[in-house]
Amino acid sequence: MYVRHPDATSTVLYSHGNAADLGHLYQLFLHLSFNLRVNVLGYDYSGYGQSSGKPSEHNTYADIEAAYKCLIENFGAKEEEIILYGQSVGSGPTVDLASRLPRLRAVVLHSPILSGLRVMYPVKRTYWFDIYKNIDKIPQVACPVLIIHGTADEVVDWSHGKQLWELCKEKYEPLWLRGGKHCDLELFPEYLRHLKKFVHTVEKSPSHRQAWRESVDRIEPSRKSIDFFEPSRKSTDRREKSRSTRDRTRNTEHRYSNVEKVDKLKFSLDQFEKSRRSVDIFERPKRNIEQLDCGRKSVDRLDRIWAS
Repeated sequence: MYVRHPDATSTVLYSHGNAADLGHLYQLFLHLSFNLRVNVLGYDYSGYGQSSGKPSEHNTYADIEAAYKCLIENFGAKEEEIILYGQSVGSGPTVDLASRLPRLRAVVLHSPILSGLRVMYPVKRTYWFDIYKNIDKIPQVACPVLIIHGTADEVVDWSHGKQLWELCKEKYEPLWLRGGKHCDLELFPEYLRHLKKFVHTVEKSPSHRQAWRESVDRIEPSRKSIDFFEPSRKSTDRREKSRSTRDRTRNTEHRYSNVEKVDKLKFSLDQFEKSRRSVDIFERPKRNIEQLDCGRKSVDRLDRIWAS
């Protein structure tokens, strides 16, 4: 789905989250295109919406590459004009592609994940069977990165967004939405306001962009990943204190065999499809952006899938 803006100088390639398809996101794309003055291209992963094939991590990487190629060849976009936008699971293919495109204009990560396994378990290192290893790929992204996350996210903990921001090579001032959950961030006034500011900034000349890079560098040491919101991390701090020694951590991590972890981790979009069937029955494209919240309450309920 392609939404064109007559005055656009940037094009957003949008990778949606779980339990969503283009039908659910049509009104959002119109809203973003109109307010940000950008073109928007959205696509469905294999096995989603009207797309054929089977959902898998590998296929989502192939899907975003095909969408990117479509932008270049069919719509005349250039790499340096493209902004990649990944929401939740969509942050996986977004970061993967961004790590291989050095001249991208920018990247937006909306409620992103560190990796698939880290959403389910508080592991400290990356295992070979993990999926969507954003934590390892984000340092390779050369363009400016904006991260948006809700402090009350019940699906992907806010700490995922904070750690990714700390690992970014080109940090842009992040947006931590106080009280924001996993599926309602678009409804906050700050969401669109901050996004517009970001798009306007990355569309400026390199000299202007250097100025905001320096301003971010000046405030970064004092903010300690945004001190303003530190009190809300008590639950995370308690979890860290409970793991008093490395040995205890290792014992916890090895409680499950590798085979069991692989089986659990292979929720990876196979079970996503099962969760979407019930959604497709009652979800319909919404007539206006204010109704978007109701239509996306079931979007990205990864916690239920991962807990199953």
